[in-house]
Amino acid sequence: MAHPHKKAISDMSSASLIGVIEESKMTYVRENLSIFLHENQIKLLKQVKKHEKPHHKKIRIKQFEKAKKDDLFNLHLGLYMKKYEKLAKLGLIVVDKQPNNGLEYDCTLTSKGIEVLDEINNLESEWEKVVGITDDAKEVLKGIALNSFEISYKHKKKQGFIF
Repeated sequence: MAHPHKKAISDMSSASLIGVIEESKMTYVRENLSIFLHENQIKLLKQVKKHEKPHHKKIRIKQFEKAKKDDLFNLHLGLYMKKYEKLAKLGLIVVDKQPNNGLEYDCTLTSKGIEVLDEINNLESEWEKVVGITDDAKEVLKGIALNSFEISYKHKKKQGFIF
């Protein structure tokens, strides 16, 4: 018997297919992760790791300097802090509300946060095998990702990297 969604999937746009694939990956990770995290918490945890890199800190400092001039800055800061504080309560990150580096706040991964990120990466690799992503398919995806990155990078650049 054919899969009940085969026809629907065959008629989907590329954008919809990408959404189905992303949802599948996230569902697989969340179902198999040793700790309960919402999708946005997983993404935020990955951002903390990315923001620990020195060149990303420099970019963030420039972003904060520009953003402080915006009336909505404190509102956005409060919203972000709530999200980070939830990860801190889980013991995944430490939030420094008064760093001495030009930022309004800074976050670092704890050893537990690093372990969870490693687990997420391992689950994403497992998922690739489960869904049958071959080396050839991965090369095609890399090409698409490079082309896609240009769109978002140009947008961020136009926004002065405040997003």
